[in-house]
Amino acid sequence: MQLLNDRLDLEAFFVELAKSNHSLLLLDYDGTLAPFHEERDEAVPYPGVKERLEKLMTHPHTEVAIISGRWSKDLLPLLGMAKPPEIWGCHGVERPDGSIVGISPATAAALNEAEIWAEQVGLGDRVERKPASLAFHWRGLRKEEAARIVRSVAAKWPPGSERDGLTLKEFDGGLELRPSGLNKGGAVRKILERFDTSHPVAYLGDDFTDEDAFAELGERGLKVLVRSEPRETGADLRLSPPDELLSFLDRWLENTEYETE
Repeated sequence: MQLLNDRLDLEAFFVELAKSNHSLLLLDYDGTLAPFHEERDEAVPYPGVKERLEKLMTHPHTEVAIISGRWSKDLLPLLGMAKPPEIWGCHGVERPDGSIVGISPATAAALNEAEIWAEQVGLGDRVERKPASLAFHWRGLRKEEAARIVRSVAAKWPPGSERDGLTLKEFDGGLELRPSGLNKGGAVRKILERFDTSHPVAYLGDDFTDEDAFAELGERGLKVLVRSEPRETGADLRLSPPDELLSFLDRWLENTEYETE
């Protein structure tokens, strides 16, 4: 465990968690709850994660939500939970009820055109189409092949620029065309609207896409980077998976196992 914010008092956070009658645990999936896998449909959670989530969800004072870049229909089979937590898919564009928000007809058309372009230039087998984005994956490829994908995609959509309402963003293992301004931070903002500012909240994530969630959470809660290797981040704390992740979940459980008075 690495402390990244000198102002963080982790002990005080867990003391408040134990005293609170309501708390919120927000979680990314890939790279956080589950290791990356070349075959995305085989990226199941680390051993022990599912059982701990199921225990957390039985406690009346803790709410658990997953905010993932995945489409929920692809995530649910991997979780393998009879009663899964609240899921915000596609970086929060897909709401827990399955609705898709913030996608204009023009943006949808631009995504369709981008998918056609990817097929035409020979990237079709590396493309994942989601309701609100288009992801280009290179995990498992040789460096030369990955570099070819980066060059092709970045030449058409320069990173950071906006075109047809879409912005190209990097994630661990690929690039993704997403609607400009729609990210995990928006999902965090909507979720927090249901909670009092006194309620303890933590967000755990590993990827560059989780930095938007960290930024939105700000000083409101605990920001945890789940990653073996350090990198520049807005998080308060870094945990190495899976052992330190499991220890964190265990400690959360220990501090929410009993009814508060």
